[in-house]
Amino acid sequence: MTRKALMEKAKKEPKYSTRKVNRCKRCGRARGYMRKFDLCRICFRELAHKGEIPGVKKASW
Repeated sequence: MTRKALMEKAKKEPKYSTRKVNRCKRCGRARGYMRKFDLCRICFRELAHKGEIPGVKKASW
């Protein structure tokens, strides 16, 4: 889990736009972030398996 201080810091508007850090809305993870869903890869996978993300299903070919 992310430290609360880092999550609060990410919520603040940065002085420069390049300093903005994308964080998962669910757990606060900064790496493996998917912009389209505002989630990290781990949370995305969990929610997709549960069927809680509309339009997402497991690939099969």
